[in-house]
Amino acid sequence: MNVATARRMIGAEVLKLRRNRGVMVFAIVLMVGIVVLYYGVGALEHASNPVRNRAAGGFPGFQDGVRALGDFFGMLTAILIGAEAGTADRASGVFRDLVVTGRSRLALFAVRAPAAVLVWLVLAAVSFGLIVVATFVFSPSAPGEVIAPVGVGANPGLGLIVRSAGWVALTGAALVTCTVGVGALTGSRALTLTAAIGWEAIASNLLLNAGFLGSARRGLLGVALDNLIPIPGSRPNVTMADGLALVVVAAWVAVAVAVGAWRTQTVDA
Repeated sequence: MNVATARRMIGAEVLKLRRNRGVMVFAIVLMVGIVVLYYGVGALEHASNPVRNRAAGGFPGFQDGVRALGDFFGMLTAILIGAEAGTADRASGVFRDLVVTGRSRLALFAVRAPAAVLVWLVLAAVSFGLIVVATFVFSPSAPGEVIAPVGVGANPGLGLIVRSAGWVALTGAALVTCTVGVGALTGSRALTLTAAIGWEAIASNLLLNAGFLGSARRGLLGVALDNLIPIPGSRPNVTMADGLALVVVAAWVAVAVAVGAWRTQTVDA
């Protein structure tokens, strides 16, 4: 598969995702709507009672927004888009038609994750941009309102903003790719969504709090990703070196891709 063919196939996958109005509307609500609602409500609360309610922006607001985008609503959206990309062809019954055309099964699988990641990144860019704007627009105005770790200003610097954007992109890309692999394995949207959300939102948190597992918890995808977050005071209790965290993330992605590719090549058309 040459570069031109790959671009056309990825473009076709992106178009399929964009045309799924249900998925896109829900993804926009989770990625953009939640951010607008969070900072809007926070700004109103602060305006009504500045003594009791902290400013919606500043370092704490930026920290909350980035964590929500990477760990919560962004995670759910990544799984939603990844599940759709990984299962759409088999769920809609067109996989057989695509195979009959002579297109390589491996090529059909290979373009799904890049397309899903592109769609997610566009939504994440809009959401992250709103977070940055709200951080400065709703920044604390009085010195006594500044809440930030020692050595960090009232607002995040450019370096921290750029590193945080990179972390959000890495988190979303990893989750999308892993979910595409799971979707290719199961062929079912419902099963993929249940398995991926159940693992990341429930099972991983339970295992993280299981102290008897010790250092084995470093093998969890969520733990590895959270250890890479650049914002001070945001890393989990189970710590690990950045290099090891990257290896763990790469291992999860590699296994998911390998399993998804194997299933795509062996499943009955």
